[in-house]
Amino acid sequence: MNLGRRSVWAGLDGYTAKEAAGFARRLEDWGYGTLWIPEGLGREPLSLAAWLLANTRTLTIATGITNIYGRDARTAKVAQMALNEQSGGRFLLGLGVSHKPLVEGFRGHSYGKPIAAMTGYLGAMAQVQYMAPAPAATPKTVIAALGPKMLEVARDKADGAHPYLVTPEHTAGARRILGAGKLLCPEQKVVLETDPAKAREIARKGIAIYLDLPNYRNNLVRLGFSDADLDKGGSDTLVDAIVAWGDASAINERIEAHLDAGADQVCIQALSDDGRADEKALAALAKG
Repeated sequence: MNLGRRSVWAGLDGYTAKEAAGFARRLEDWGYGTLWIPEGLGREPLSLAAWLLANTRTLTIATGITNIYGRDARTAKVAQMALNEQSGGRFLLGLGVSHKPLVEGFRGHSYGKPIAAMTGYLGAMAQVQYMAPAPAATPKTVIAALGPKMLEVARDKADGAHPYLVTPEHTAGARRILGAGKLLCPEQKVVLETDPAKAREIARKGIAIYLDLPNYRNNLVRLGFSDADLDKGGSDTLVDAIVAWGDASAINERIEAHLDAGADQVCIQALSDDGRADEKALAALAKG
């Protein structure tokens, strides 16, 4: 598995299957090692991962994240094994507890205590017997981890963490908790736009859905932001801290800040006006 130092995080529900495959192949051609895909209200991510793996040659496909309430631990484990066996080890499973409004409101499940739910799920995965040809190497699992306790679960029960909507300061703290030898792959939103008003407008659209979700809101408060920073679309201070905007040089500084803080890989989410990934930005940022 060649994750690469720079990867791409992109929601592909607005793409047809053919468009999604073409997008993945372009990332591969530009030199990215990994494409991270989320689980939202559209495609099931493991089936989408199979399609993307079948249409690429070297790109690792990672889930950022697969919702533990969307399938039981056995299903997640056998899918992880099968996708890695089929692709020659190019699938990275990212798991997360999601958010109470999505789990209870959208899925109709009961939302458990996050630490206990994730620990139990990982423990159940570890007990699964896989009765089919195994991949050559043991597949890796990372978890969505923001607070110290979930980062400890990532350290003790998984292969690392995939923090989302974070700053380089969070990355530094996460590395201190994880220690050496565990994967740390933070997501970083970017806007390739030098006009402050336009850049922040695009940025606010990109973060709006997250600012009322308790897990993200609590983490941002833990990072030192106030309720005033989080309300009404986010203050300029918050927007500028969470979304790197400007020219390629300015954005590269933020990416490098995460790497300097201990990230193994930075997952670049290039925001645009139309909701799709900004491919111009991704092409410009591929090599640093």
